[in-house]
Amino acid sequence: MKTGLKRVKLHVKKNDMVVVLSGNDRGKSGKVLRVYPVKNRVIIEGVNIRKRHMRPTQSNPQGSIIEREFPIHASNVKKS
Repeated sequence: MKTGLKRVKLHVKKNDMVVVLSGNDRGKSGKVLRVYPVKNRVIIEGVNIRKRHMRPTQSNPQGSIIEREFPIHASNVKKS
């Protein structure tokens, strides 16, 4: 663990249903897919979708652009 970062007990857990309180996705709801207690962030299904450019590999020689959920701060969500 890095110096200065503490594991914080969050008010949400995996599989909780939450509503986003602020940001571009305000008002959206979804299920918590993953929790990062050290960074105080959560990943919510269908919220904060970003495009990720994947480099070409042997299994995927073309490369691709995929859309996936990225973490948001836990203070921006509440249980519903």
